[in-house]
Amino acid sequence: MSQKPKSAQLPTCPSCEEPLESGDLFCGACGYDLSVVPPRPDDRPTLVMKGVGPAEPDARVPDSTVPDAAAAGAPAAGAPAAGAPVTGVEWPTVTGTDSSGTPAPLHLPEELVGLESSGSRLPAHPGDFELPAPAAPAAVVRDSSARDYANQESTGQGTAGPESTNEESARPESPNPDAADPRTVDPGAVLPPGGKLCVACRAGRVDTDGYCENCGHAQPRERDHVEQELGAVAAVSDRGLRHHRNEDAFAVSSAALPDGSPAVVAVVCDGVSSATRPDEASAAAASSANESLLAALERGTHPQQSMHDAIVVAAEAVNALATTPGGGMEHDPHRHQNAPACTIVGAVVAGGLLVVGWIGDSRAYWIPDDRGGPPARLTEDDSWAAQMVAAGLMNEAEAYADARAHAITGWLGADAYELEPHTASFKPDRPGVVVVCTDGLWNYAEGADEMARALPADAARRPLHAAQVLVGHALDGGGHDNVTVAVLPFALPPQGAGSAYNSA
Repeated sequence: MSQKPKSAQLPTCPSCEEPLESGDLFCGACGYDLSVVPPRPDDRPTLVMKGVGPAEPDARVPDSTVPDAAAAGAPAAGAPAAGAPVTGVEWPTVTGTDSSGTPAPLHLPEELVGLESSGSRLPAHPGDFELPAPAAPAAVVRDSSARDYANQESTGQGTAGPESTNEESARPESPNPDAADPRTVDPGAVLPPGGKLCVACRAGRVDTDGYCENCGHAQPRERDHVEQELGAVAAVSDRGLRHHRNEDAFAVSSAALPDGSPAVVAVVCDGVSSATRPDEASAAAASSANESLLAALERGTHPQQSMHDAIVVAAEAVNALATTPGGGMEHDPHRHQNAPACTIVGAVVAGGLLVVGWIGDSRAYWIPDDRGGPPARLTEDDSWAAQMVAAGLMNEAEAYADARAHAITGWLGADAYELEPHTASFKPDRPGVVVVCTDGLWNYAEGADEMARALPADAARRPLHAAQVLVGHALDGGGHDNVTVAVLPFALPPQGAGSAYNSA
């Protein structure tokens, strides 16, 4: 998850030992009020999530440390004006420059340099993180309703052990000592019409803040685990194992071009956790970018221009959140607030072209179906280390050894220094799969070769299964972050079909 490193506060909940995040007001596991706990001394060291040592106060670094970029919003040379209708789909070969002022030639994915990072690795095994004793059962149901904690009674909790002499001593401790025993409470007696029943104790009513009034447990949110499959594209998003909410978002869709051929779209966004309301920022960006792409493609706008315009629209949607008050903050006027922010990456497959666009450190990878051709990373991070290397101020080893290496230098948000969408077009010469993901996945499969090994061989035929496997790969590796991935198969168009760019 993209973020500004902050000084650590409480590492774990004093009540249940659940790992906490900076700025938490209540424990996400047991609901413990953290405001009653004295703050830690100021001489504690700064903790950095990515394990690269002490960090600067702000990881969203101004562009004053890197060369000046071209003016934002400039359309690619040779591309039609935004929204201009086109008769048929006679798209020219992509030439000229993109909005960043760099050449944007049409080329094959395997021609790219791997862009591998030599930065510090994250813990590779779940055991590297000490997770608290589960407040919920081991059995987890992963569907659109997120993790199901309702099986707690079937796991043996609340029953006497072999050496127990009374039933009361066998019950697990509850944050609320006066909580009712779910085995003796009639759910119908405590649940008013339209109310929600706690999935942990099955006896308490869930309040408007999402916590059980009986046992104090936080309830799973709708976005904790989301899956969607739409024909030739699928996506999965998961809260991960360390965070109390999912701040990622995605959108997948398809459209018909003016000539009747299909176009498939995938957009993935990662909320900047050090910003206010990052979950709202990612949701607004993914939804608005998707709608913009569909409308432009159906009008016949070139996919690369459509992607550029969609990122601009997404930025405007996130900017609008800065002027809209967020819920849940009124009770704490002293809590620091800043502009909502997120990263974005999108991919469009249309008529033999593969177009990607991005801002931030979410990525897109190309994996050939036959695995005989080389996989490639199609995006370059907007990060401090990447900027230093590109500017020639440091070599790669020096840049990624710096504490600021993973600080992002580009994002969507009202406090972004400038809007500079990156777009690129590719013309693969073989079928393959595009993997679009947040850093919650690529932290565990950073290189293109690693991503190819993690992706199932039948990903093109079973994109949803492939996305599920990739999310599982991240969770098995530690799941320290929210994980979101979209899998978009690319098939070669039939010979003689398509538009002018197919023969370019």
